[in-house]
Amino acid sequence: MIKNDNQILVIFGASGDLTARKLIPAIYNLFKKDYLPKKYAIVGVGRTPYDDEEFRDKAVLNNPHIKREEGKSVEDFAKLVHYHALDTSKKEDYPGLSDRLHSIDDEFGTNCNVIFYLSVPPSLYGVIPKHLAFAGLNKEKTGWTRLIIEKPFGYDLQSAKELNKTLLEDYREDQIYRIDHYLGKETVQNLLVTRFSNSIFEPLWNRNYIHRVEITSAESVGVEKRGGYYDGSGALRDMVQNHLLQLIGLVAMEPPVKSDADSIRNEKLKVFQSLRPMTTEDVKQNVIRGQYLSSKIKGEEVKGYREEEGVNPESRTETFVALKFFIDNWRWSGVPFYIRSGKKLPTRVSEVVIHFKPNHHRIFSQSQKVNSQNMLVMRIQPDEGILLKFGMKVPGQGFEVKNVNMDFLYSDLTDAYVPDAYERLILDCMQGDATLYARGDSVESAWEFIDPILKAWKDDHSIPIYGYPAGTWGPENVDELIEGEHMMWRYPCKNLAEDGIFCEL
Repeated sequence: MIKNDNQILVIFGASGDLTARKLIPAIYNLFKKDYLPKKYAIVGVGRTPYDDEEFRDKAVLNNPHIKREEGKSVEDFAKLVHYHALDTSKKEDYPGLSDRLHSIDDEFGTNCNVIFYLSVPPSLYGVIPKHLAFAGLNKEKTGWTRLIIEKPFGYDLQSAKELNKTLLEDYREDQIYRIDHYLGKETVQNLLVTRFSNSIFEPLWNRNYIHRVEITSAESVGVEKRGGYYDGSGALRDMVQNHLLQLIGLVAMEPPVKSDADSIRNEKLKVFQSLRPMTTEDVKQNVIRGQYLSSKIKGEEVKGYREEEGVNPESRTETFVALKFFIDNWRWSGVPFYIRSGKKLPTRVSEVVIHFKPNHHRIFSQSQKVNSQNMLVMRIQPDEGILLKFGMKVPGQGFEVKNVNMDFLYSDLTDAYVPDAYERLILDCMQGDATLYARGDSVESAWEFIDPILKAWKDDHSIPIYGYPAGTWGPENVDELIEGEHMMWRYPCKNLAEDGIFCEL
């Protein structure tokens, strides 16, 4: 374990939902595991006029998301937590924050090492850093300064470029950490290890042996109480532009020279730069969007998207999107990539599926099914693990071939502690490791791919948005995207290895 510098974590939006559900519990878990430095302080920042004790009660002592266990007590952790009230939109309030941080630095001896975490609405992503710079809090006089920014990073290509430009006026790129909690998941990081530490996979990881690559990210819930936000975003912006394209980067990248941040992020950037741009005609043929309709699931009536709170009754915002695209480089030329993501689908599941090409000469063709080529499934959530599907002879006369499963589940590592995504990402930032954070040029390249799809939807009203009953796998015509006779999406179950037998949804 790398020894961490003494430091202060400043959380803007300290009274918000993300701080209570994810950030404070994640830091408490790091505290319990002795991953925090000896001298460490947390400063919550917000408009509500709490004092330190009131905020400790709210954020820590009475936080239902913190699990009290044996070992270091919650009360000891709470002593690290402070609060400072200010109006985030007023730059004249920030010198007061500077004075408070210097006072805490004197008390704790943190050498002016500070992380500013922006757990705030996207409209403040450019405002708060500018006001911090006004108060001189972007300067690195004796220690270091880092800035964590939540997604979404921009609403489109133009806004992402403007935000990058604004941030780089006062901060260096190596000070900016654009967080994507998907990349903090242990199973996502394992994509690199699976590819580059196993000689049985890497030689096959190209157009010569892979028929197609498929990524699914399904949610069984709807928009819940986020209808107002979601109606201005949609599945393409909310999931594909960031989470799923980042997964594509890890699946498709070339082997990095080293396992450091620059090497890995350089290779991911090359993938995004190789994405084949889509024309309006490509969007019509290769992108399907949908919106969930009212339905009955397990005997319960479920609202349609347009009936949700905060949603425009005539909304054309997609709650489901599926797309086919290509990566124009040497390794992947001609291999189709498929992504689908949606809400109100049958189960919550995220996975990457590598479909290998069938044998060029099938000597057991009488018994082999058309769709029986080998398949490698890397399950991100739930039932995290890896599944390999291959053919075996059924005992008895003749050569009847049946697909069988060989799997590994993370739950089998009973003694291993698997950190939460936010734990890993916050710890990485504490250590100055940006490997799992998005770089500005990669964010812009991802938006360059997504922007033409958004523009086509906006400008061409002949492009349909399909309805699909809540609790189904999206619009009926979604299988038509898959190239090849009798080819279709893999329809996963909650349990990794039980597809084709029974499903627990």
